[in-house]
Amino acid sequence: MPLTVRRSIELLGLVLLTAIFYIGRSILMPIIMAFFISLVLLPVFRFLKKRKFPEAIAIVIPILLVFLLLGGIIWFFSAQVGSLVADFPKIKSNVSIHLNTLSNWVSGITHYSTKEQLDFLNKNTNELLSFAGKRVSTFALTLSSIFVFVGLLPIYIYLILFYKDLLLRFIFMWFSEEHHSNVKDAIYESELIIKSYLIGLLIQITYMTVLVGGILMIIGIKHALLIGVIFAILNLIPYVGALMGNVIGVILTMTSSTELWPIFTVLGVIAGVQFLDNNILMPRIVGSKVKINALFAILGVIVGGSIAAVPGMFLSMPIIAVLKVIFDRTDMFRQWGILLGDERPEHSPMIFPESRKKRAVVSKPGKIDE
Repeated sequence: MPLTVRRSIELLGLVLLTAIFYIGRSILMPIIMAFFISLVLLPVFRFLKKRKFPEAIAIVIPILLVFLLLGGIIWFFSAQVGSLVADFPKIKSNVSIHLNTLSNWVSGITHYSTKEQLDFLNKNTNELLSFAGKRVSTFALTLSSIFVFVGLLPIYIYLILFYKDLLLRFIFMWFSEEHHSNVKDAIYESELIIKSYLIGLLIQITYMTVLVGGILMIIGIKHALLIGVIFAILNLIPYVGALMGNVIGVILTMTSSTELWPIFTVLGVIAGVQFLDNNILMPRIVGSKVKINALFAILGVIVGGSIAAVPGMFLSMPIIAVLKVIFDRTDMFRQWGILLGDERPEHSPMIFPESRKKRAVVSKPGKIDE
């Protein structure tokens, strides 16, 4: 086929894949999440199988461990929210002080007086309440979908682990026998990358919580552990999550103090820990496994968020990593793997013809199961 026809078919395939994700997001997102969690649980499942546990029990035990961890996180957040509710009168007083300070500052740099600012706020209060009322039903719908999402996860994880050999056979039968070695390498490397990435994220949540929450607690910042946990979890969303974590940390600090130094302290501690994480800790844990350039990482987060909100933002990086592994091992789509990757050519392709060639990816042979 002519080059233009081939490239058009490739682009049409990408558009169709995105459309499938968007239309079937409520069905596909729990399955994709369960698939990635299943890969993380595979070592535990294999360990139990070697110890002669029945297959059903070897699957159920790792799932129970995951939900015990999830239950611990929910308990922690409920305890912290209870602490915030207990401090509500003090929080209300602190917010009033901050609003008065902000009002005086606005009056100093503009011609709007405090009375005019209050009139403006009162005028827009009804519209704000109306908007909030419309969002209540949406929030209730989202909450119910979250419960459905969490309820389906253990079922999908169990079935994926139970039928993993059948799924692998299906994948191999999709390709001709001459390509089975490449398929095996792609499956092996995808499993390795996703497990390393997700386990690395769990390690990252732990040390980010300990560092941010511990340092803020030593300094004497209120709700230090809550700020640490929220920032560590939001930091899982590439680029966007760190900004959201900073904003929430500042808001929590403002509600618990009438002074400004705690706010700058929180921002400084988060910036210091994030610098340590980005340049020293995380590259040693995850960075060597996932080579996605910043441009497509940000685009992936934006597209994933527009398709499936927070789950889509979180799953964007593992999905892009799997696509890159597949593209790198397919001669027809290797240029897409280069586009997603972070391996910049040493010389300009405009000057050096060698930089324009497709090079095969060298894979280490591995086993999916012993």
